[in-house]
Amino acid sequence: MIMTPLIYDLRGVGYIYAGKFPALQGIDLKIQAGERLVIVGANGCGKSTLLHILDGLLFPTDGEVWAFGHRLTEDQLRKASFMAFFRQRVGLLFQNPDVQLFCPTVLDEIAFGPMQLDCRQEEALEKSLEMMKMLGLEKIAQRSPYQLSGGEKKKVALAAMLSVNPDVLLLDEPTGGLDPRTQCWLVEILGELHTIGKTTVIATHDLSILEDVADRAFVMDDSHAIIANGSPREILDDLDLLLRVNLIHEHVHSHETLLHSHSHLHFFSHRHGHDPFYPPDLK
Repeated sequence: MIMTPLIYDLRGVGYIYAGKFPALQGIDLKIQAGERLVIVGANGCGKSTLLHILDGLLFPTDGEVWAFGHRLTEDQLRKASFMAFFRQRVGLLFQNPDVQLFCPTVLDEIAFGPMQLDCRQEEALEKSLEMMKMLGLEKIAQRSPYQLSGGEKKKVALAAMLSVNPDVLLLDEPTGGLDPRTQCWLVEILGELHTIGKTTVIATHDLSILEDVADRAFVMDDSHAIIANGSPREILDDLDLLLRVNLIHEHVHSHETLLHSHSHLHFFSHRHGHDPFYPPDLK
């Protein structure tokens, strides 16, 4: 039996902002290589904080995070060898793409990552052109990211993340602000990335994409904890759970003399020689 590498192991992870505002509580989570996970919950439940911890931008105030066989701490990421290894293998798409777009042109933006990983300029340019072609960004290569629409910005941010070919993709509300056509495009891209073995962790309150982008779903509530998990279909079928965590709402109205309520939930369907996962013993 072939064992799938364990990429992340979160043990009792908690996080408190400014010493008094809880954002995460008692998070236990294991993520295997090649998995597709979705974390669902209403705004403010801690989904973004959890992704930032997985990306090494924040560190837990309680518990431990292990990544690629090493405990993920500030001290560990200060080691140049591990930081280079980790940053090449994990990419984060922020909820607001303006947060991660800062270069003068789209081409510069996409080439920035490979250049930071010591790619030669010619190689970085080649990778960037290939990524722009893949995502249909060639026509805006010389435009400033700040002149783009919201959907175009998200595409550029995704291209910048993919240009370093990470093994793990962390996506924070990836469908937020996208029109239906761009949403379908994104879901198809995520499907293609899954077929080549990428691990994806998506934080969202958009239930319409669940079955298309995930094999496992985890539900968070306003206690900032994971309160349920299962297959996407199991989660979607549990209307009491979705009502309780404010992912759907119940509408009460009358028909003549009969007063009744029902849940409002809308879905659409989109049907449609590698480096080792574990780094060497990094001291």
